[in-house]
Amino acid sequence: MFSLSFISSLLFSTIRLSTPLIFSSMGGLITRKSGSNNIALEGTMLISAMAGAVASAYSQSLIGGLIGALLSGLLISVFLGFMSLKMEADMTLTGVSINRLSDGLTIFIIFMLIGEKGTTIKLPSLSFPTVELPVIKDIPFIGDVFSGHNLLTYFAFVVVVLVWFLIYKTPLGLKIRAVGENEKAAESVGINVMGIKLLAFALTGIICSFGGAYMSMGYLSWFSASMIAGRGFIGMSAMNLSNARPFRTMFVAILFAGVDALAMTLQTLNLPPEPLQMLPYLITIIALVVVSKHDMEQEEKRKKELAQSK
Repeated sequence: MFSLSFISSLLFSTIRLSTPLIFSSMGGLITRKSGSNNIALEGTMLISAMAGAVASAYSQSLIGGLIGALLSGLLISVFLGFMSLKMEADMTLTGVSINRLSDGLTIFIIFMLIGEKGTTIKLPSLSFPTVELPVIKDIPFIGDVFSGHNLLTYFAFVVVVLVWFLIYKTPLGLKIRAVGENEKAAESVGINVMGIKLLAFALTGIICSFGGAYMSMGYLSWFSASMIAGRGFIGMSAMNLSNARPFRTMFVAILFAGVDALAMTLQTLNLPPEPLQMLPYLITIIALVVVSKHDMEQEEKRKKELAQSK
C-alpha cells in the first residue's frame, strides 16, 4: 500500500483533483476581498461545465467551448452581483437560488438540445490535452507526480500567481482591498464602490468557469448532472480557512484534494465506500469548526485586552 508507485499515484490524483478546488477558491477569494461572499460558486461551475461541453461539441473547437463556459459563468456571477448590490436582494438567498436553479436548468437545457436526461455523453465534446513536461517527465517519481496532467491543471497554478499579483501588486487590487475593508473610506477618495464590487463578481465568474470547463472538458469529456459535487463549496471553505490569502488557499485546496484522493484510493481496497465518500466533506466541516473556534477565541482575547487597556 505504501509503495513508491502508490504514493506517486496518490500525489498525482491529488493534483488532478485539486484543479477545480483551486479555480473555485481563487474566484471566491476575489469577491471576498471586495467585501462580499459569493456562495454561488457551485452553480457557476455547474452551468459553465454544461456550457463548455455543449459549446465545444457544436463548434468542434476547444476555444469555442472555453468561451461558452466563460461567458455563462460570467453572466451568472454578474447577475448575482447585480441582484445583491443594485437590487439589494439578500445575497445568501440569491446565491442559494442560483445553486438550486443550476441543477434543474442544466438538465432542462440538455434535454431540450439532445433529449438526454442530465448528460452530454452522446455529444462529440472536446477535451483539453494532457501535457508531458520536458525533462521532468523523465525524472523517476517526480515525473510520475508532476507530468502528464491536463492543460487546465497547470493553468490553475498559474491563476494562483495571477490572482496574488492582481490583489497585492496592481492599482485595481488595491481598490478591491480598499472597498472590502472600508467602503465609505474608499468612496471618499473617489473609488466607484459599486463598479469595483461588480468587477470582482465578474472576475470571480470567469475564474470559476475555468473550474467548470475542467470538469467537463478535462476531468471528464462530457457533462453530467451535479458533476461539481460540492467542489464549489469546498473551494469556498478553503478560501475562508486561509483567510483569503492566495497561496495559503491553494495549499488548503490541495490538502482537501489529497483527502479526496485518499478516499478514492482506499475504495480499491474493498473497504466500505460510504464512510470513505463522506471523508472529504467531514474533514472540511471539522476544519471549519476548528478555525471558527480559534477565531472566536482570538476575538474574545482581543476584547479582554481592550477592556484591560481601558
